[in-house]
Amino acid sequence: MVKICCIGAGYVGGPTMAVIALKCPSIEVVVVDISKLRIAAWNSDQLPIYEPGLDGIVRQCRGKNLFFSTDVEKHVYEADIVFVSVNTPTKTRGLGAGKAADLTYWESAARMIADVSKSDKIVVEKSTVPVKTAEAIEKILTHNAKGIKFQILSNPEFLAEGTAIQDLFNPDRVLIGGRETPEGEKAIQTLKNVYSQWVPEGKILTTNLWSAELSKLAANAFLAQRISSVNAMSALCEATGANVNQVSYAVGTDTRIGPKFLNASVGFGGSCFQKDILNLVYICECNGLPEVAEYWKQVIKINDYQKNRFVNRVVASMFNTVANKKIAILGFAFKKDTGDTRETPAIDVCKGLLGDKARLSIYDPQVTEDQIQRDLWMNKFDWDHPIHLQPTSGSSDKKVSVVLDAYEATKDADGVCVLTEWNEFNSLDYQKIYDNMRKPAFVFDGRNIVDCDKLREIGFIVYAIGKPLDPWLKDMPAVA
Repeated sequence: MVKICCIGAGYVGGPTMAVIALKCPSIEVVVVDISKLRIAAWNSDQLPIYEPGLDGIVRQCRGKNLFFSTDVEKHVYEADIVFVSVNTPTKTRGLGAGKAADLTYWESAARMIADVSKSDKIVVEKSTVPVKTAEAIEKILTHNAKGIKFQILSNPEFLAEGTAIQDLFNPDRVLIGGRETPEGEKAIQTLKNVYSQWVPEGKILTTNLWSAELSKLAANAFLAQRISSVNAMSALCEATGANVNQVSYAVGTDTRIGPKFLNASVGFGGSCFQKDILNLVYICECNGLPEVAEYWKQVIKINDYQKNRFVNRVVASMFNTVANKKIAILGFAFKKDTGDTRETPAIDVCKGLLGDKARLSIYDPQVTEDQIQRDLWMNKFDWDHPIHLQPTSGSSDKKVSVVLDAYEATKDADGVCVLTEWNEFNSLDYQKIYDNMRKPAFVFDGRNIVDCDKLREIGFIVYAIGKPLDPWLKDMPAVA
């Protein structure tokens, strides 16, 4: 029986290994992590991450050919293929601070693999890493190999949270990069044999190591670029009276462009987009390409501008102050169908409103109060370290309350900010919400999911990203 071990039981490692176990019953899959709490959660009825469809797969395979363990060294020793899916946070100090990826955890994993291995292994990069990381890891493994042969492969993930299981079942492509040597090609074929048990041959792409590593960064940069492009247009739409939904639809019907990732919003979030673009910028700068680096920086600048613009619009609309006013925040996750809050735009919006002394009442169906409070006091990039290495000090903000439903959040509120596109926010009783709010009652839709005309008929003053402005808002322009 082929044995696979995955180091890292997070958003990538857990779902990916669960699907491999489901689709490849002849392979033993063990997910290992040094966090006892995380592994205990994977072995419980309450998984540590929310992803539609994941729970059923884990229940079906766990204890048969899918296992979760804190005995990292034992399972790495026994494995034929070792996936490494550890954190690669953005450096916060030293060379490349604020841009470069911190490979501390990756290097530590590589040294451990070399120390405990007694047989040849294939080591697979699953984390998003800078180009040429494989080369560095290869050197660590080779210099500590003690006669053991290692083959390094790059197998980047292209999962979208909220649809990760479907993405794994039916991927656009599976990308495997390796050395262009007989040994490297043999390793590529071994991993290809795993995926080919459910992925069509034509969707499994093979490249050299560097192309695979760069393809992941490039894919995320291109997707983020589309979001920043439509968000830049949303500001122009508001200034001219155009409707960004109509503009993006017209643009998206061009088959050369297509409709995906053209929804204007308060900004993009998630663990990858900003981090990967910053990484790309740093790589460009290190390779003497300042113009290319500057180009990609603009994607992040527009994203920051969009979040600031939203906060400014809220404050300006409410008589230029939200001090001691109650603002209901509907949605805190960075997108619907996930509990992930990493780099969610809601953090910056909430911090901006708190900076103007607002009182916030937050509701999200999947994010815990503890997570929200942590996100609001943690420093930038702290979230990307293993939880046991994240700062533990900090206290709950007295101006922030986290509640159990949207109606409680909006009761006696002066304004409502919709920051995640959860389906349930479409079907709320907005008449009931209006009746229980202070007047004038404002709705600021950061995801373009509410029916603006219907809400205006009820009596709300409505702002929606990139839509023609309410007459009230035209008289109170937001200063960006």
